[in-house]
Amino acid sequence: MIDIAIVGAGPAGLLTALRLHQRGIRPTIYESVPELKPLGVGVDIKTVGTAELDDLGLLDEFRSISVDAEDSIFFNHYGQEIYAEKCGVHMGYLHEQRFVHRGRLQLLLYRAVLDRLGDVVALGARVTGYAQDETGVSLHLEHRDGRTETVHHEAVIAADGIKSAVRRQMHPDQAEPEFSGITMWRGTTLRPPFRGGHTICHIGDPHISSMIVYPIAHDVDGTGLDLINWVVETNGEETIEDWNQIGDITDVIPLYDTVEIPFLDVQQLMRDAQEVYLFPLIRHAPLDGWVDGRVVLLGDAAHAMYPRGGNGITQAMIDARVVVEHLVAHPDDPHRAFVEYDEARRAVVNRIADNMRGEGYEVIRRIVADRTDGKPFDDIEEVLPLAEADGIFSRYHALVGSPRPGHEAHETTGFRTGEAATR
Repeated sequence: MIDIAIVGAGPAGLLTALRLHQRGIRPTIYESVPELKPLGVGVDIKTVGTAELDDLGLLDEFRSISVDAEDSIFFNHYGQEIYAEKCGVHMGYLHEQRFVHRGRLQLLLYRAVLDRLGDVVALGARVTGYAQDETGVSLHLEHRDGRTETVHHEAVIAADGIKSAVRRQMHPDQAEPEFSGITMWRGTTLRPPFRGGHTICHIGDPHISSMIVYPIAHDVDGTGLDLINWVVETNGEETIEDWNQIGDITDVIPLYDTVEIPFLDVQQLMRDAQEVYLFPLIRHAPLDGWVDGRVVLLGDAAHAMYPRGGNGITQAMIDARVVVEHLVAHPDDPHRAFVEYDEARRAVVNRIADNMRGEGYEVIRRIVADRTDGKPFDDIEEVLPLAEADGIFSRYHALVGSPRPGHEAHETTGFRTGEAATR
């Protein structure tokens, strides 16, 4: 059995450990923080991600901490409906699309690792670099008490996130990211469920600001209230790249003065936030390789992408399965396994990351804003015909690996729910 180390106990590293265990391999995980806490806000797990959790035997537990997604609705900066589509099994996929708090998902995976693998996670052990020879890889560790240590493993999977020390050593010329000019505020608010508690809303004129809103937990602490995750993007000044940086939404709230959605007061939603995090959208150049000998990158360390569309964590889930499949196929040659994993995944994920640096399917809100000069419309079908919008969404879903079930070019799979509906 190969002696393998995983750098990072985020969702990507934990999922990789569970996949290795599934195939009879017991890794060691090195994590820099001394204690894992349920930090962060919401993430949107697409159908392919839910399928991965199902295959790991975690679907029931995942359902217990997450929310089933039924509808996805797009609005302009006046709250007028542009487009809507069903989600997950409600569109015909075999698996659900679900919304969840990132920290709660991480702790679910952590408990599963401890239950199935035992004490394999070394907390408070930060990997600062590596060296390798013909026998394996030496990882340089820095402990919380100031001690340094070098450990040796036959191979290393680096899932140490957006600030990966392993990526920095592997690609020193591509280590410095670039600020996009866009700042993201991420928050959570407790409030009564809207539209039955299973809808994600995409709101605004991207030239001004964009907002995404969706529930990530029902009946919190028996209150009958939903925990609502919301994300706002607008132009802003560069700050540190840290998922847990505290933010102030005060200056952003007035940007939504024109938005009137009958079931959702977005300004009040922001005012009532129980936590707000600030995050600059940083461009990480797509890498030209994820492998250095017996060391390989995975998840955000390999393909840090804008946190849009639920693709970062979902693609990491697929990374975990694929890299383990190749390790099992070549147990005596981890370098070959890693190269084959790189060949199978890198080009695919780089295309997705590049798409997320654009607008993905959110482009329809910009199209409408451009075609209406940022003004309200009378009939959305005259601005963005349903067939055109359907084509945009179908191409996007195919790009990220989940083509719409049974879709053909002449079919329409979206729907409109408001007065502007023409279907």
